[in-house]
Amino acid sequence: MKVIGIADTTFARYDMAAAAVDEIKNNATGIRIERYTVPGVKDLPVASKKLIEERNCDIVMALGMPGKEPIDKQCAHEASTALLQVQLLTNTHVIEVFVHEDEAKDEQELKWLAERRAREHALNVIALLFHPEKLTKQAGTGQRQGFEDAGPL
Repeated sequence: MKVIGIADTTFARYDMAAAAVDEIKNNATGIRIERYTVPGVKDLPVASKKLIEERNCDIVMALGMPGKEPIDKQCAHEASTALLQVQLLTNTHVIEVFVHEDEAKDEQELKWLAERRAREHALNVIALLFHPEKLTKQAGTGQRQGFEDAGPL
């Protein structure tokens, strides 16, 4: 049985983890989900590492919603860098799913984006675990999670 870790935050303004869990349950069998909620994005790296090392997760989704202020962007960058370190230290994929508040024009679009990005990355997690050849077939096609795909050149 494969184990998928979901690390999320209370700082986020939308429950992206619920959307990710729903998408995984609707599209994969033979999995267990371990969820670990922390206060903010800078807490996601240790949560991800604990999910891998203590809860035996095969892959982790790290979901966060940084704010729009410069300090929020700095914190998101630091969290992202640390998530990369977790991947290298554990040899395990940690799929970063951040939605920055200033990516959307209003709260309705922000909610839509958070939902869609979480669900699309959940499908990527399933592909990485069970069907990596599906991702290979999409190489160079300009896939984007959230807004429309960019398409190939």
